[in-house]
Amino acid sequence: MTLAEFKASLREETPPAVTPALVALWHDAKGDWDAAHETAQAIEDETGAWVHAYLHRKEGDASNAAYWYRRAGREVVRAVALEEEWSRIAAELLALNG
Repeated sequence: MTLAEFKASLREETPPAVTPALVALWHDAKGDWDAAHETAQAIEDETGAWVHAYLHRKEGDASNAAYWYRRAGREVVRAVALEEEWSRIAAELLALNG
């Protein structure tokens, strides 16, 4: 699935058949932060931590976001627009998904 196809899936009522981290991003883009957070929180690897970090950054909880960026092995993001970070994460996760 391409990033464009993933973004197009946002018109649907249910997420596409993708990894849980991408499902979390899908819920976030649909405006359901709680479902996104719940999904990301249940993922016990770096992809879940990365999405979790982004979600807490979006929420405005910088210290919690920094913790999750460290858990993900990622640099703390501060200067990138949220929409751009969402696209970067989605693109990388889609590439990993095959």
